[in-house]
Amino acid sequence: QVQLVESGGGLVQPGGSLRLSCAASGFTSLYYVIGWFRQAPGKEREGVSCISRDGGGTYYRDSMKGRFTISEDIAKNTFYLQMNSLTPEDTAVYFCAATKYGLGLNSYEYDYWGQGTQVTVSS
Repeated sequence: QVQLVESGGGLVQPGGSLRLSCAASGFTSLYYVIGWFRQAPGKEREGVSCISRDGGGTYYRDSMKGRFTISEDIAKNTFYLQMNSLTPEDTAVYFCAATKYGLGLNSYEYDYWGQGTQVTVSS
């Protein structure tokens, strides 16, 4: 059973940065892509970025390129989302999730989800 636990959310001022963490356990070789998603109040969940655990690459939603960076610490089985130049529009609950379908940001292809961590960007 894959388990994912997010952390690192909080309140940050516009223009600030946060690094989210996703601690993963229970992986099998099938679930080799980790994705980050977010959901703002009243909006649909949207994909942010994903990474292949075998060094197979990364993928970003176009609007996130240049501001967000996904990475992993293989030894710790932990995945990160570095978020820079944050704006109030980035306010959302951020989730990490695992899929066996390869790089992509279709939420229906992700089988395992963490509980989410709240990010609030406000002055």
